[in-house]
Amino acid sequence: MKKNNIVYLLLAIVLSSFAQEPATEPQKTSFSLNEAVEYAKVHNRNIQNATASIQAAEEQKWEAISVGLPQLNGKIDYQANIKAPIQGDPNNPADPVNFFFPKNSLSPSLTVTQLIFDGSYIVGLQASKVFLDISKNYKEKTDNEIEEIVVNAYMTSLLTDESILILEKNIKNIEDNLKEAGAVVANGLAEEESVEQLQLTLTNLENSMRNYEVLSEVSNGYVKLLLGIDSTIAITLSDDLENLINQYVTLESEYSQNSIFNNIDYKIAVNETESKELLYKLEKSKYMPSISAFLNTNAQGLNESFGGLFESEQTWLTSTSAGVSLTIPIFTSFNIRSQKRRAKINWEISQNTLKDVEQQLQLDLKKVKSEYILAAQTYENRKQNLALAEKIERKNSIKFREGLASSIDLRTVQVQLYDSQQQYIESIIDVINKKVELKNLLNIK
Repeated sequence: MKKNNIVYLLLAIVLSSFAQEPATEPQKTSFSLNEAVEYAKVHNRNIQNATASIQAAEEQKWEAISVGLPQLNGKIDYQANIKAPIQGDPNNPADPVNFFFPKNSLSPSLTVTQLIFDGSYIVGLQASKVFLDISKNYKEKTDNEIEEIVVNAYMTSLLTDESILILEKNIKNIEDNLKEAGAVVANGLAEEESVEQLQLTLTNLENSMRNYEVLSEVSNGYVKLLLGIDSTIAITLSDDLENLINQYVTLESEYSQNSIFNNIDYKIAVNETESKELLYKLEKSKYMPSISAFLNTNAQGLNESFGGLFESEQTWLTSTSAGVSLTIPIFTSFNIRSQKRRAKINWEISQNTLKDVEQQLQLDLKKVKSEYILAAQTYENRKQNLALAEKIERKNSIKFREGLASSIDLRTVQVQLYDSQQQYIESIIDVINKKVELKNLLNIK
């Protein structure tokens, strides 16, 4: 019966361990654009490193704080006098020789120290906060950069697939034209050059198709790389291309703002100026005195044998002391003065750099706004041009089938259509890139 109870107990422990094991989250494989961006902000390895840097800065901040908190240290000293200059009476513990030259000596001690004042400690606390802000700003900069890259890669993948669909449609049209042209040539109603012209166009389109198929695989793989997903896992980009284009072409009123003070590069430049100012304060603080206090208690045990030190009859001599230490810098051969002057120069340089960053960002803002507006207008124009080129191509295809247009005329308008399609795709990529660049410049979330 007792044996059965033990078996049941072991079984319960095993089952409870399985119950407590967290369920593995299934791998996400379908992403809208927003989902892809948010997923990358968690799983992208560059962002994970930036997050780890913030955690390290948090620990560094605590390191700086802990310097000014009480410190407790223990110490144990053991000494064995292998050969003493004077030999005492081992049977007489009161023999003063045994006190001054003990065979075995054990001295445990505890020391508490407390920093009372130190100028560098105050500056160090301020610097740890600035360093944490720098890490957070670099994390935000990494987020913005990854978002920009993910949006570009996502849209490129969608546009590559859209290009493949356009090419499939174009190839189908050419193949239909080839069949009709072949029948006309067979009946002697047209020259064979008509077929050759169409065959040349078809070959070029098929080459483009093979290129885009490879590009589709590469662009999809790049999205997985950015999202931190294994290359062997298949993913689906679920957003509708037309809806995304409409979102990115719309000119929001919020882009009318002109402030660049929320720009992440500006914030980092401010951090750089603050850190240089703190370095200057640190060098100035070296002229100030440093005050600390201590409390020490120790015991000393003396015995002719090592084992006797740990017996209950062992006698311990104890003492306690407290004190304050004052350190005053008097003369350092102008070392501190030179360090202070150099730190001040670096601070002034960082202030000039901050002004340059502000002015450059103002110029960049005007430039990117203009480029975004131009890209949006270009997209609308090329969209209209594409519709017009498709209309012209349809008319000429009808004329070709009816014998009213030559294959050269048809090829001319087809090349015009293909150019319009390519320009349309390029305008989409351009307007998306400009909008993301403008968002990051203004640090709009």
